[in-house]
Amino acid sequence: MSAGPFLSTTWFAPDQRATATAVASLFSYLGGAASFIIGPLVVPAPNNTQTFTSTVSVGYENFIRDRIQMIMYAELATIAVLFVAVLIYFPARPPVPPSVAAASQRLSYRSSICRLLSNVRFLMIALAYAVPTGVIAGWTGVLDMVLTPAKISQVDAGWIGFWSTVGGCVFGVAMARFADSIRGMLKLILVLMLAGASLSSTWFTLTCLSSFTHLPSTAAILYTSCILVGIFINSSVPIFFELFIETVYPVPEGITCGLVTFLGNLVTGLLLFFLTFYCTDLSWLNWCLTGSCLFSLVLILFFRESYDRLYLDVFVSV
Repeated sequence: MSAGPFLSTTWFAPDQRATATAVASLFSYLGGAASFIIGPLVVPAPNNTQTFTSTVSVGYENFIRDRIQMIMYAELATIAVLFVAVLIYFPARPPVPPSVAAASQRLSYRSSICRLLSNVRFLMIALAYAVPTGVIAGWTGVLDMVLTPAKISQVDAGWIGFWSTVGGCVFGVAMARFADSIRGMLKLILVLMLAGASLSSTWFTLTCLSSFTHLPSTAAILYTSCILVGIFINSSVPIFFELFIETVYPVPEGITCGLVTFLGNLVTGLLLFFLTFYCTDLSWLNWCLTGSCLFSLVLILFFRESYDRLYLDVFVSV
């Protein structure tokens, strides 16, 4: 997930980098979108086992286990084929560097880590990225459980997750192309995205609590609000990546984005850890999603942006 910005800097010109980052980083999300469809189609829901006898229940559980194993082996085969293709042919860089930044010298690994951990501005946007993306990764992973109280089936929950992810990919590429056309607007784009994520997540959370809020709770409203959350948060990923690199240049792109990706995965892991203890009522998970979006929005509003890499490409090359 963190390799996209490194590839875009190495292979693409300054007015194409954000778009290349969006395509490279969001392609992995399309695999996640496919899992929302493939999972319910291949693996049946286990809820019906409660009505079976113990013998039939055990056989049904074994059937589910075999289907899950089949998906895992298919994923392993796909990864192996792609890995072999990369080993056979994948040039390290183009014959001619596409920009000054692509040919410039970068900091060492140790110096980069020290600079990142001591840079308050970077830590601000790292948290602004890691918290909402980490929370939504864990939230979508149990979306079926989240939507069960609203009488949404596993298949319908899968389609909601699918369209929210695909919509985030399409919208993310479009916004990245806009960022390439009008450079120096990354913070403004993020503010608008996170504001939309905050509003849509609040809408979804309050709709799920319709018995208390008395808001209309229909399938169309749940679909719309949930899909909008995914679109706004997922599409912000490449914009965040580009802002990271601009902020901490000349730290290598792989180190910067690798660190923030680790932080996002850490947030997801913590969320799923707490889920093992509080799995009866998941309304707290919706509030975590809303709070993470608002927290990120506040951090971005107070963030002071800079474009060190863009300055090098535009002024030094001239």
